[in-house]
Amino acid sequence: MSTGGGPVPARPPAAKAWHGVHKALADPLRLRLVEWLMERPRSARELADCAGLPADRLYYHLGQLEQAGLIEVAEYRRLARGKAERVYAPAEAEPPGDDASPQETAAFLSSVLEATAMDVTAAFQAKHAGRRREVDLTRAALRLTDEALAELRGHLSQIAARFAEPNAEGTWTRLVLVLADLQDRPGPATSPSNPDEVTRRDV
Repeated sequence: MSTGGGPVPARPPAAKAWHGVHKALADPLRLRLVEWLMERPRSARELADCAGLPADRLYYHLGQLEQAGLIEVAEYRRLARGKAERVYAPAEAEPPGDDASPQETAAFLSSVLEATAMDVTAAFQAKHAGRRREVDLTRAALRLTDEALAELRGHLSQIAARFAEPNAEGTWTRLVLVLADLQDRPGPATSPSNPDEVTRRDV
């Protein structure tokens, strides 16, 4: 999973393990919370402003993400009258293994697509209202050998890395890349467990 980039505070070298990451991110709101935190650390109040929701609607979701090891409390920010609020940031974590069930993977992918649709819809609505938003959508079918697919992946990784500098100036722009084979590839299958599953999918 890649959810964009952004500045985050320094972390200890020891990385925690993710727990149930696909289940934790099988909700478009939780996915977007992680993405907003990747832009910069935020409190529940600040995340509520991003989501257009009351802060108390986010505590359950933040708890699920924290339990999964995806986010952590980076600091406690002092407020008026001696109160303090938690400031969350992405946790330094090891990537999840491939032990997610097909149902968990499908729910995660559905969350990614729903969150993407929400971003695209919001951009078009803002553009229609006269605000400046750039939106480009491309859907195409390509014929790719294994070698050509590997080359394309390399180019896409280089392009994404080139513009992913966290301290760069500019407007936060969502990038979603999907490579999904429409047919079985010749040669040995990569996952023999279920012949009905798509054998190759990148998100």
